[in-house]
Amino acid sequence: MTGRIVVVGASMGGLRAAEQLRAAGWTGAITVIGDEPHMPYNRPPLSKGVLAGKAPFESLAFTPKAAAADVEWRLGAKVVEARLAERTVELDGGEALSYDGLVVATGTRPRRLACPGPLTGRHTVRTPADAQGLRDELTRPGVRVVVVGAGFIGCEVAATAVGLGVREVTVVDPLPLPMVGPLGELLGRALLKRHEERGVRFVLGAGVTGFEGDERVTGVVLGDGTVLPADAVVESVGSVANVEWLEGNGLDLADGVLTDGQLRVGGRPEVVAVGDVARFPNARYDGVPRRVEHWSIPTDTAKHAAKVLTGAALPPFAPLPTFWSDQHEFRLQSFGAPVLGLGDVRVLDGDAEGDVLVGYHSGGQLVGVVALGGQAAAMGAARYRAQLLKQPALTA
Repeated sequence: MTGRIVVVGASMGGLRAAEQLRAAGWTGAITVIGDEPHMPYNRPPLSKGVLAGKAPFESLAFTPKAAAADVEWRLGAKVVEARLAERTVELDGGEALSYDGLVVATGTRPRRLACPGPLTGRHTVRTPADAQGLRDELTRPGVRVVVVGAGFIGCEVAATAVGLGVREVTVVDPLPLPMVGPLGELLGRALLKRHEERGVRFVLGAGVTGFEGDERVTGVVLGDGTVLPADAVVESVGSVANVEWLEGNGLDLADGVLTDGQLRVGGRPEVVAVGDVARFPNARYDGVPRRVEHWSIPTDTAKHAAKVLTGAALPPFAPLPTFWSDQHEFRLQSFGAPVLGLGDVRVLDGDAEGDVLVGYHSGGQLVGVVALGGQAAAMGAARYRAQLLKQPALTA
């Protein structure tokens, strides 16, 4: 297998794609292009260990497998355009690279609030510089922090801020409970209680309409006119897929890049997508294309896409999504697709007041489990992994 495969995106998905291409037998050149100056690193600790000052950035770096030692890394470079019909990509400096195979691995970036007010003092958490900048804010004496968004990142940042001794931590969200969208009311209420007991304040059912301050933010304006004093704001309101460089190729880029059940893009056998930029149908469930922003997905998609790109005939892609989230001293551990079973949520073990294991069902079939609590609860969720893998497809 000769020629060149270009991987656009040098995060975990790009690294795993390069490694899996070698494992699949690709012996030609592999070039990985990424706009950050760093080699691939583990992002989840940015909102926890790195932000808390317990994990130096150096500890996050992935070590590429030996088989991928000859991969060319073009870091600090950005692909601005792809011409799929010509099999070329163009870098921001004007250089054009031709390819025989293309891996789309550009991931996402944080969504920002389109509200009037100053920008200084408003933070997101996506890169090491983001985490360091926010840590500098959180360690100032007497700081008041408002976190906009009660999802995974928002709750993790709030927990870390309380652990750092921040004077006042307030989480704002238009939904009635933290993480109610992906986890439902039962765990949403349990999480709310745990966070409030540890000093996090929540303002729920409220949207943000603006920011007060001249050169720097001093307050967060809510929809009813209430102003929350803030010395620093963390915006955790979702993500935007990095797909602009693919425009003009007739692709469906409405939410990430749409793929078929083999992770191929636009019907082209030489183009695949991996990681959380890929919107793919999961044959394990209902076949509806979705982006999945879980830590397991870059590796799962890379393994499948690399084999497809090197000519292997495979059954449709059917991963079992996995995620976890550490908040305060407890952990959320999930296997499967809880969001598909929000209409039928059952306690499988324990109690919402303590360690609890929750099952999510669709049509009476278990489609996901989530544990909340300590290590024993997390291990309880893991015991359901084999059952979830054996379940028939929902579309069967």
